[in-house]
Amino acid sequence: IGTVRGKTMVRHIILWQIKDDADKASVKKNAKEALEGLAGKIDGLLSVKVHINGLESSNADMMLETSFTDEAALKGYSVHPLHVKAADTYVRPFTKLRVCLDFEDQ
Repeated sequence: IGTVRGKTMVRHIILWQIKDDADKASVKKNAKEALEGLAGKIDGLLSVKVHINGLESSNADMMLETSFTDEAALKGYSVHPLHVKAADTYVRPFTKLRVCLDFEDQ
């Protein structure tokens, strides 16, 4: 991953910590299914992968790794009704910490 047809792609990486009182296995499974289910449904979203099997040395529980055609596509994704519904239903209520890094992949 790096460029699409000679253009720089935008990457959107999020790390989450799940709330202590949440059923971590269920949260991970549901978040993975919901977010990866967005593939092919949002313009400009090139790839989406949710990593849920971190090693014991990790201090995050899940990671979202996405790539977009450009920054405008990322902005569109952030407010797209399908993304908002998935995040509001399966992620946000169950997470205590969110860290995000958006960057151009060159």
